[in-house]
Amino acid sequence: MNRMLDDNKLARVAGAVYLIVVITGIFNLVYVPSQINVRGDIAGTIANIESSMLLYRLGIAVGLISFSAYLLLPLALYRLLHHVNKQSAVLMVILAISSVPVTFVGILNKVDILSLIAQAGYLQNLTTEQLHFQVGLLLHSYSNNLLVSHIFWGLWLLPFGYLVYQSEFLPKLLGVFLMLGCFGYLIDLFGRLIYPPFSSTLIGGYITAPASIGEIGICLWLLLFGARRSLFNKGATQSQT
Repeated sequence: MNRMLDDNKLARVAGAVYLIVVITGIFNLVYVPSQINVRGDIAGTIANIESSMLLYRLGIAVGLISFSAYLLLPLALYRLLHHVNKQSAVLMVILAISSVPVTFVGILNKVDILSLIAQAGYLQNLTTEQLHFQVGLLLHSYSNNLLVSHIFWGLWLLPFGYLVYQSEFLPKLLGVFLMLGCFGYLIDLFGRLIYPPFSSTLIGGYITAPASIGEIGICLWLLLFGARRSLFNKGATQSQT
């Protein structure tokens, strides 16, 4: 009984952290870029940043919160799932945490863009062409940083999905979606590296959907239902008899 209560508490803590990651990630990685970025138009993007400076700054702040929570998430999941398979749980933590330094470099790129556009004193002599070049370079660096991060965002889902699938208290279907999500991220990464317009293709638009379904699904399950150990209870009862 104590084991069940502890796991339920751990599951809901992990679910709460996961919810922070999901909400802040959507705001930072989806909403803010949709309002700021103008594909192929550096001048238009700069104009949007200048006119929506507060939103841009909020994007940076929320990004820091998101990636900090992402650093804590695998540790919370490890506490919950390490008894399923310790080696897989350790691998999950290593792969997830490995992405954090890469993503923080991306945040640094956005801060550098802010410094350029805010026209710090030592940058006031830049011409418009030089400003556009510098901002464009940083935007490309940020985009490339997120693309490289896909390898970690994908790989950690494989041991995580395996642990969910093998557990006695989480839906196996969500474990399958998480493992498929791993390959979705990797296909997206290498597809865009080999064929740059890949993200505009039909398959490119949906290839990471299994990861989204699996991650949002497991987040909500942990938060709402915790760790339901019906099979564990059955086994415990049988062992006692």
